[in-house]
Amino acid sequence: MIKIAVASENGMVTEHFGHCESFIIFEVENNQIIKNETIPNPGHKPGFLPNYLNDMGVNVIISGGMGGGAIEIFNEKGIEVITGASGDAKAAATSYLQGALKSTGSVCHEHQHHDECGN
Repeated sequence: MIKIAVASENGMVTEHFGHCESFIIFEVENNQIIKNETIPNPGHKPGFLPNYLNDMGVNVIISGGMGGGAIEIFNEKGIEVITGASGDAKAAATSYLQGALKSTGSVCHEHQHHDECGN
């Protein structure tokens, strides 16, 4: 089984990972989503969320944009990072499973400009 976390807001992929409303965790078996759970974002503190999601057994994280520090921690934990995603969270997870969703490498460089992530 694999777990895909999607940084989301109202069921849609959010532009900025750390400031998302929640994470939708999709559990996958045999390349099919078998269940999902929405977990509120416990708060944005540098380095906290990648470790939090790792502790939950997440294998893949999907977001619109993400800071370089978070990407580094996910990489160290062996968690695949997909940035540049948008639209419906479940559709993004399904696209990933079909091999159609690829990371654009969208990195957010400055927190005060979080509205510019993904540009």
